[in-house]
Amino acid sequence: MRIDVLTIFPRIFEGPLSESIMKRAIDKGLVEIHFHDIRDYSEDKHKRVDDYPFGGGAGMVMRIEPIARVIEKLKSERVYDDIIYTTPDGEVFNQKLANTLSLKGNVMILCGHYKGVDQRVRDLYITKEISIGDFVLTGGELAAAVIIDAVVRLIPGVISDETSALTDSFQDNLLSPPVYTRPAEFKGHKVPDVLLSGHEKKIEEWREKQAFERTRKIRPDLLEDDKG
Repeated sequence: MRIDVLTIFPRIFEGPLSESIMKRAIDKGLVEIHFHDIRDYSEDKHKRVDDYPFGGGAGMVMRIEPIARVIEKLKSERVYDDIIYTTPDGEVFNQKLANTLSLKGNVMILCGHYKGVDQRVRDLYITKEISIGDFVLTGGELAAAVIIDAVVRLIPGVISDETSALTDSFQDNLLSPPVYTRPAEFKGHKVPDVLLSGHEKKIEEWREKQAFERTRKIRPDLLEDDKG
């Protein structure tokens, strides 16, 4: 999988993508992640990529020309399955969408900033708009890093135990059940007996029940989504 990230702050990604599973995926050649500084495509002598909005109002807007240049350059080199724009008013990111994106070959992610990008960027180039929640970040870089992490870990070979990703929260519209490890007792708090029984069927039944009850209590909306 190849991911091209369009940003004005590429160094933000150095931490999240240079450690742990993300680093392993890159080192193993399972994913290529390339960063493109939008300022490099500005013809302004000060490398500005923003301007005042037509019609007035607070804030600045990312200009279309630099973004169009980098997108068109990359599209001339390969075919992209999706060109994603990170924006608070996009489709809310979830596990189902992460699963879908993990099957793609080439993906481009444009990180929004300021009051957003010129609407014509969205109209002409963007195929999918994604939000990671109902809140506003300083820029789209952190949202892009979250999306990349959630997607890349699903690529076969990235996680040593591939079944682990398949049993994560939200894969079946349920939260994960409680998990325990040694010691079997800590300050009077014991691991449920069923988990120590060795009875696989009973353990699985317990986990399914716990997952359902936790979801019903904490995220009942997920159960409603499952009905729909």
